[in-house]
Amino acid sequence: MRNLTLKQLRYVEGADRLGSITNAAEEMNISQSSITAAINMLEVSLGHDVFIRTPAKGIRTTATGLEAMTLIRRFIYQSRQFEEELSSLGGEAMGTVRLGCYATAAPSFLPAVLQAISEKFPGASIQLFEGNLSRVMEFLEDGDIDLAFTYEDGTSDYCQFTPLFKAPPYAIVSLNDPLAQKESTSLEELIDRPMVLLDLPHTQEYFLRLFQSRKLTPTIAHSSRSSEIVRALVSQGYGFSILNIRPVEYREGYSNYRILPICNQPETPTFGIATLASVNQPRMVRSFIESCLDLRDQGRLKALTVVPK
Repeated sequence: MRNLTLKQLRYVEGADRLGSITNAAEEMNISQSSITAAINMLEVSLGHDVFIRTPAKGIRTTATGLEAMTLIRRFIYQSRQFEEELSSLGGEAMGTVRLGCYATAAPSFLPAVLQAISEKFPGASIQLFEGNLSRVMEFLEDGDIDLAFTYEDGTSDYCQFTPLFKAPPYAIVSLNDPLAQKESTSLEELIDRPMVLLDLPHTQEYFLRLFQSRKLTPTIAHSSRSSEIVRALVSQGYGFSILNIRPVEYREGYSNYRILPICNQPETPTFGIATLASVNQPRMVRSFIESCLDLRDQGRLKALTVVPK
């Protein structure tokens, strides 16, 4: 069997990940012929096709290719671990942390975390992936990321979950809504108003389940996959909404909507860090997680939650 270099294996992995030799060549800033040569060498070594080439749709991985890609990604990950551990000897942790984050939480959660990490580890590099709860888990299980910031309910049996904070649901209403004059509200008070729903997998089911637990059925007037759009619609008076993580830009008395805690303690999810239980993380990733736990223990993540008084 012919020996492929680590660089050539990365070429093959890039083509598989992007589904296109052209896109992989552009991302890696190399020629398409270099990637094609690496793929051909792998296929000759295995005695099987790794990809099916289709002019209109790029490349598609064969059954043999899927098995090969699992091994290739594992080897690439282990080589990165080795390189980063070696470069960190005798000094501070260095290297790249590939992290995924539930998209609606990212704008509020990530800035404070990444600022603290960059101050503590100036040699660290962050590669960010965003998606809904299901997509973030796919990133993690496929080995595309080292860790995921997500809700515990969205994790799989293969994960180890480290909690950071409870994220109670809260209501947002227009400043023109009479509820904006109150300090808190309840699902019973909200039910007569139209709802602007954050319409994402798992998320939609969770918000509707809150009402169903009280034998209530909200009237969904509008929906969006963007929490920013949801807040904009609420501020214009199109209805109320329910979210979990407080936006960093919200300022009581200055924002064009009002945030209200929901009393009676409805179902409260836990937000935290998911990693693959079977993976031995590089030093930089371990240091990153420890720094997140320091932020939690210092109470610096409390501003992201809305708790009834």
